[in-house]
Amino acid sequence: MTKLIITAALTGAEVTREQQPNLPITPEEIAQAALEAYEAGAAVVHVHARLADGTPTQDREVYREIQRLVAEACPVIFQPSTGGAVWHSAQERLQPLELNPEMATLTTGTCNFGSDIFANPQGFVEEAARMMQERGIKPEFEVFEAGMIDNALRLVKQGLVEEPLHFNFVLGVPGAMAGTVRNLVFLVDALPPGATWTVSGIGRFETPLAAVAIAMGGHVRVGFEDNIYLERGVLAASNAQLVEKVVQLAKEHGREIASPDEARQILQMRRKP
Repeated sequence: MTKLIITAALTGAEVTREQQPNLPITPEEIAQAALEAYEAGAAVVHVHARLADGTPTQDREVYREIQRLVAEACPVIFQPSTGGAVWHSAQERLQPLELNPEMATLTTGTCNFGSDIFANPQGFVEEAARMMQERGIKPEFEVFEAGMIDNALRLVKQGLVEEPLHFNFVLGVPGAMAGTVRNLVFLVDALPPGATWTVSGIGRFETPLAAVAIAMGGHVRVGFEDNIYLERGVLAASNAQLVEKVVQLAKEHGREIASPDEARQILQMRRKP
């Protein structure tokens, strides 16, 4: 079976220090968390930037500093978010792409997000895809609802994205698809030939879906963006601790862990100088 790619979603845009005292916020803290996650087994770090007071930001200069510090610390794939917070404008959300990262996320549709709406109109999606294509950035298509797969495939027909595609199924967000095994299997069955996929189980869905993804040959994302607990009622000490939990699950299933360079090969992406 293909080696397992583990992504660590280090910070997110919603979690606060009040909820998780160990949340990394500053560029230095995020880079340290990236290093720890890499040493634990992560090949990719998914990054949301924050201001010093913890406010989510899509400012390119904050991302630039995080990108620099992460690259100095370890060889992981740096994957910034184009989702940002639900209140960021389209142009704010695209700023991290100006740094030409190897990879970035792109949500291909609009959905409810708790009491908010995560808006991704077609015009924004096409603009982001075009920008990634021009800059040689590998998109990770974030899927909160099944129709988002079809929207991603439409980008291929429009010539805005090249196959093979990589998807991340984000399951368990209140208002979107529930974190059930049935939903995960349904989504995987809808993928085009040659596509790769990761699952991000939100909250209590993180570990069960990780175990299923490992057994199915998919890949796994964990981290404070998705879940702040090591087990019920016990806060995780770090993102690395959540990565270590997946590594142990993979070991029990006889699945080897991919290094960053092996992840680049699996995802058919080329490391930039």
